[in-house]
Amino acid sequence: MNLDKEETLNKSLRFSVLDRKQQLETIQSSTFDLIIIGGGVTGAGIALDAASRGLNVCLVEKNDFASGTSNKSTKLIHGGLRYLKQFEVGLVRESGSERAIVHNLAPHLVIPEKMLLPLIKGGTYGKWMTSIGLWVYDFLANVSGKDRRRMLNKKQTLNKEPLLDKNSILGGGYYAEYRTDDGRLTIEILKKAAEYCASIINYCKMDSFIYGKNSKIESVNCIDVNTGEELNIKAKTFVSPAGPWVDLLRKKDNSITDKYLHLTKGIHIVFPFEKLPISQSIYFDVSDGRMIFAIPRGKTTYVGTTDTNYYGSLDRVVATKEDATYLLKAVNHTFEGINLTLDDIESNWTGLRPLIHEVDKEPSELSRKDELFISDSGLISIAGGKLTGYRKMADRVIKAVLKEIAPNRKGLFKKSRTIKIPLVTPVIHSDKEVALYQQELAKRLTLLGIDDFYFSRYLCTTYGRNTDLILEKFPDIKANSLEEQLIRTELWYCMHFEMVNSLSDFFVRRTARLYFDIESVTQFKEVILQDFSSYLGWSKKRIEEEQKTMDDLIQDATHYYDQEFQKV
Repeated sequence: MNLDKEETLNKSLRFSVLDRKQQLETIQSSTFDLIIIGGGVTGAGIALDAASRGLNVCLVEKNDFASGTSNKSTKLIHGGLRYLKQFEVGLVRESGSERAIVHNLAPHLVIPEKMLLPLIKGGTYGKWMTSIGLWVYDFLANVSGKDRRRMLNKKQTLNKEPLLDKNSILGGGYYAEYRTDDGRLTIEILKKAAEYCASIINYCKMDSFIYGKNSKIESVNCIDVNTGEELNIKAKTFVSPAGPWVDLLRKKDNSITDKYLHLTKGIHIVFPFEKLPISQSIYFDVSDGRMIFAIPRGKTTYVGTTDTNYYGSLDRVVATKEDATYLLKAVNHTFEGINLTLDDIESNWTGLRPLIHEVDKEPSELSRKDELFISDSGLISIAGGKLTGYRKMADRVIKAVLKEIAPNRKGLFKKSRTIKIPLVTPVIHSDKEVALYQQELAKRLTLLGIDDFYFSRYLCTTYGRNTDLILEKFPDIKANSLEEQLIRTELWYCMHFEMVNSLSDFFVRRTARLYFDIESVTQFKEVILQDFSSYLGWSKKRIEEEQKTMDDLIQDATHYYDQEFQKV
């Protein structure tokens, strides 16, 4: 493999596992203003907020970035329309206003998406209540112009989505949300934090807290998952945005009090688009009063989510037959002539929501508000919250951090700047620019022999203008087909710029192929494994472990179990 161009890479943008040894040496020789334990979207947001204010930041993640909850959402940046039903006005206001902000920070990655809410006979919402609800939703989110809600009659609703059941439709609501890829959003936030000199590393597991004077935490012992080596990292403050693992860290710190996590599980199922060829995104209600999304994406349509109590393994969360059947029944009831079965499902993903426990409440009734827990030892934990609110959650955490490290020096660090920091370099500034760049990519790919509009859209929404680096490297990668050549060039890019460390990092969280193009995973996993081994000098044992892990992930994405895996 020709790696001559590696020497010319822009070092300020490099974010690579190839620099891992140096990174580990750096974090052990420093004393940080804060250590962040957890590399999901909340941890990523905290890292960017802190580093861009001038704090010295370290983030460690025991698996890969976004390997927990942050890669298992419905992949929407949305205000949470259904939370109006629970009178969570503040949450809806904050999330609603954040949608447009995050869109402006990465318009190729956070994309406007019109949503159709069908009104049906005997449904949860009537036309009047829906109209009022959507008006309040727009008002709280300060929505204006063409994105304001519209109410549709039966004919207009069926024109928008002909697959809806004609016998039950009364009309519909039409409003604006944004779609994204949550794993990609997380990695881009982390890359930007690294540009602001945050030290960020995956596969580095926090093992124990080390306490000093007054029983305050002064460092953490960690384990390099790749080598088993131990390391110690010192800091002034310690933050745990560890999602479903928050309470495990609080137990290590002996700081769980009266409030604790309530985990709920949500699954999404993915169909080939031709099996569920909807014209646009739909948000529909089901017989138990819940709401479900059906969203077209690339070659697929995905449907979700469920919301059930969870008591099983945190490290292997899977879909059950009961979960999948629930969603299948909802789809078959809503769309006319659609009779989907388990065999029609192409893949699935399953995640956990780390909510705050409330007595006598059903999973769907639990608040999605975030909450801070600050222990006597100084551990700052944050739980709850939504993907959309990562910036605001980060701001609240950093305010708590600054009270600890600079209580009498308010002017020492800058105020939060993340509202103005584009997430991806080179910057794309507008939807128009996204469309023009995608058209340009289609022409360039055609010249390379790849005459399929899917790939220009996929590359643009995945890598933005960094696709230029991929296409510049493309001629250097030798392969048996153009598609193999492209995916291997993607790996080259992720190896140098996205700290990809394993097959699952690449196929699940950097490219989302496991969920939305699973055929390419089975087709190319062996050649990608060979490239990984070439880049990183993997041993035979490591190669076998990677094969086993990837096979397990493919099985979990394509199978429906009788029951969940239990805690070990």
